[in-house]
Amino acid sequence: MANAWLHRLALTTAGTTLFLLFVGALVTSKGAGLAVPDWPTTFGHNMFLFPWTGMVGGVFYEHSHRLVASGVGFLTLVLAVCLWLKEPRAWICWLGTAALLLVTVQGVVGGLRVVWLEQDFAVIHAALAQAFFGLMVAMALFTSRRWAEGGRTSKPSASGSTMFPWFCLATTLLIYAQSLLGAVIRHTGTAVVLHVLMALVVAVQTLLLAVRALQLGDEAPVFRTLSLCLGLLLVLQLALGAGSYAARFLSFGAAWQPGVIVAVTAGHVVTGAVMLALSVVITLWAFRVLGPGRLPVVDRVVSERATA
Repeated sequence: MANAWLHRLALTTAGTTLFLLFVGALVTSKGAGLAVPDWPTTFGHNMFLFPWTGMVGGVFYEHSHRLVASGVGFLTLVLAVCLWLKEPRAWICWLGTAALLLVTVQGVVGGLRVVWLEQDFAVIHAALAQAFFGLMVAMALFTSRRWAEGGRTSKPSASGSTMFPWFCLATTLLIYAQSLLGAVIRHTGTAVVLHVLMALVVAVQTLLLAVRALQLGDEAPVFRTLSLCLGLLLVLQLALGAGSYAARFLSFGAAWQPGVIVAVTAGHVVTGAVMLALSVVITLWAFRVLGPGRLPVVDRVVSERATA
C-alpha cells in the first residue's frame, strides 16, 4: 500500500532538488563556482556558521548552493530512514539507500571540484545532479497511491503498445545525454555543435513519442497528455537554448542585460531538468501499464515484516 506522508516527503525532496538545480545554474551563470575557495569549510568557517554579512557577490550564490545542497542531503537521509521504517516494499527501501549514496557522492565531487580545480569534476557533478533528480522523481512516483493501484488491468491491445515503453526509455536516455552535453558546454565551452545536433535528435524523438502516444488511442489516454506536456516543454527549451547560445557565442547576445542572460541560461538548465523528470515519469508509467510486467508490483514484492 502507498504511504501518503512518505509520498509527500519524496515529493518535497524532489522539489527541493529541482530548486538546487536552479541555484546551481545561477552559480554557473554568474561565474561564481569558485567564489568560495575552500571546502568543506567556507573561508575557514563551519559552513553552517558562516556569517550572513559575508554572503555578498559570488559568495552569496556559491554558499547558498552549499546550504541548499545540505538541505537536500538531509531530506534524502530522512527519506531513506523512513522508508526502511515504514515502507513494506524492500526494493523501494534499497532505492532510497541508493539515493542517499548518490547524493553523498555528489556532494564530495562538488567539493573536490573546489579543492582540486578540475573542470572534469564540474561536469561529473552536473551529470550526477541530473541523475539524482531523475531518481528522486522516480521515488516520488513509486511512493504514490496511483503507482500502487496502477498495475496492468488488461492485456495491451493497441498496435505497437508493447514497444511504447522502450521508445519512452530511449527518449529519456537521449534527454539525459543532452543534459550531459549541456554541462560540458557550460563548464568547458566545447561540444557546441554536438549539443545542437543532439537537440535536433531529441526534438524528433519527442515528436515521434507524441505520435506513438496518439496511436495508443483510448487504451492509455494519460500518455497523450504527458507527451503533449513534454512537447510544449521542448518548444520552450529550444527557445531558451537558442537564447543561451546567442548570449554566449554571438555578438548581439553579449549586449543583453546581465539579468536577462542569467535568466535565459538558468531557465535552460531548469527546463531541461523538468523535461528529464517528465520523461522519467512517462517511461516508468509506460512500463507499469504497458510493459512486460517486470517492474515489482506492490502485492508481490513485500518485505517479511509486512507479512509477519
